[in-house]
Amino acid sequence: MQIDQTTYSDLSVFETADEFSLFNKLDQTRTVGGRTQLYQLFSQPFSNLEKIQETQQILSIILRNESAWGRSISNGTVMVMERFYETPLDEIPASYDLVSSRTYKLLHAPDFSLTRYSIIHFADFIRGMKSIASLADTEPCPPLLAAMLQRVNRLLDQDMLISLAERRPDKKLSPSEVVKYGHFIRKRFKTTALDLIGIFGKLDAWYSMALASRQYQLVMPEFTLEEGPIVEISGLYHLLITAPVSYDVKMDAGSNFVFLTGANMAGKSTFIRAVGCAIFLAHLGMGVPALKLKLSLFDGILSNINVVDNVAKGESYFFNEVQRIKNTIVRISDQKKWLVLIDELFKGTNVEDAMKCSTVVIRGLIKIKTSLFILSTHLYEIAEELRPFPNISFKYFETNVKEDQLEFNYQLKEGVSNDRIGYLILKREGVVDLLDKT
Repeated sequence: MQIDQTTYSDLSVFETADEFSLFNKLDQTRTVGGRTQLYQLFSQPFSNLEKIQETQQILSIILRNESAWGRSISNGTVMVMERFYETPLDEIPASYDLVSSRTYKLLHAPDFSLTRYSIIHFADFIRGMKSIASLADTEPCPPLLAAMLQRVNRLLDQDMLISLAERRPDKKLSPSEVVKYGHFIRKRFKTTALDLIGIFGKLDAWYSMALASRQYQLVMPEFTLEEGPIVEISGLYHLLITAPVSYDVKMDAGSNFVFLTGANMAGKSTFIRAVGCAIFLAHLGMGVPALKLKLSLFDGILSNINVVDNVAKGESYFFNEVQRIKNTIVRISDQKKWLVLIDELFKGTNVEDAMKCSTVVIRGLIKIKTSLFILSTHLYEIAEELRPFPNISFKYFETNVKEDQLEFNYQLKEGVSNDRIGYLILKREGVVDLLDKT
């Protein structure tokens, strides 16, 4: 699936502040390597249905077998293993007889202690990986996971590793065992160990996706093979909202354009982002924040939400709005399935000009039946000109005013809103009184 950096930013997929980042909200990885792998998955949503469904199957298997999922492996475990190979140590003798072992312990005490400490973590890691790999024997796994688990089993099929894994974790290592296992791990296991750490990173990313789906009660979407674009969502909500209100959305080729109106703060932007995030998560192969989602496979998501000016280049806000719309039209002209999200089109010019520009753009976009569009605007006046088009649906968010107080119910309703509350907000926040006193 194609998603550009602007859309990633508009949907708050990757941000520095935890509370505003979809990635940080869902990240439950145990290791740095797992987080890196999860980031890569979020950066490359699938455009292949088989890969999406395979990931869905993998996450389901993980949740059914969570108790086997390498509980002995932590980020500290992996860090100790990697540091063991990076730290210069005096040569560990190949012979682990009583004399050699005690001599090494006596003459190289710091290195002996570090080796003993590291072996404990290597043992934990091997036990954890063997536990995960045992899933291949408990139930059928999709090809990608099956191949990965088979590789783990092959890499761990060494007598020394089997012996180390079978030791009681609470039993102290003898000097002979420290030298025996230390020499093997240091001299003969490095390439395999690093390979296994890399594999665990991928497994850790899937584990995180599975746990997040369960923690936030995300629902696995159903993909349809119908030719046209389809999105049918019941009970959709935005994951980054503390007390979200749910929406129902239904769009297809015959009704592929939502004309969305409502006052500022009524919920338009949140709704648009909620739809975009749900479609994005579905194409990762994980659950979505909804009661039910049925959709077609999309080729990409494009958004026009947080347009900014560019002072350095001398580009105005309106110019950048035009460029973003132009680039969007070029991209979606390929007749593939796109989800296009536009919030407050042409804010950077006067009302009359914005109405004319918006009408022209909307009239052009609704001809593209292979894509779905959600467009919010304050320009409710242009709705009448668009009513003859059968593929446009009109939705709005209602605002109620009681004793100069605003009430938002955030319910998506049929129709067009003509709410104007700007002056009321100025008055409520005391701006009008401050101006009267100047």
